Amino acid sequence: MIQVLVVCMGNICRSPLAASALEAEILRGGLAGRVAVDSAGTYAGHRGERADPRAVAVASARGYERIHRERARRVSEQDFASFDLLLAMDQDNLDNLRHQCPPAHAHKLHLFLEFAGEGVGAEVPTAMPPASSG
Repeated sequence: MIQVLVVCMGNICRSPLAASALEAEILRGGLAGRVAVDSAGTYAGHRGERADPRAVAVASARGYERIHRERARRVSEQDFASFDLLLAMDQDNLDNLRHQCPPAHAHKLHLFLEFAGEGVGAEVPTAMPPASSG
């Protein structure tokens, strides 16, 4: 089974949303049992928290139910050995992963959008729509 970890900074917005969308595509493509996805952050300040309500709203509107199960966690040393790909949302998080990663696993580190046909260097934006006041 191919194991994919998607990574942003706090693991409450972009990476849980990306993991939810990727899981939906895995299921739609009939790849369940052959590809698995998880998410994590390079920062531990949100550990245990649920995904940001704005990310949940975006995911729910598209039927990506996995986001309701997401809880923030920090990338662990074991993740570099356990996952086949670690896909960062942006260059800063990719640099943080490179700093932590044992040299034997450095080939697993990439930007997420490189696998979405966006090309080398493309980043997932950090901006979220404003929270609703009502």
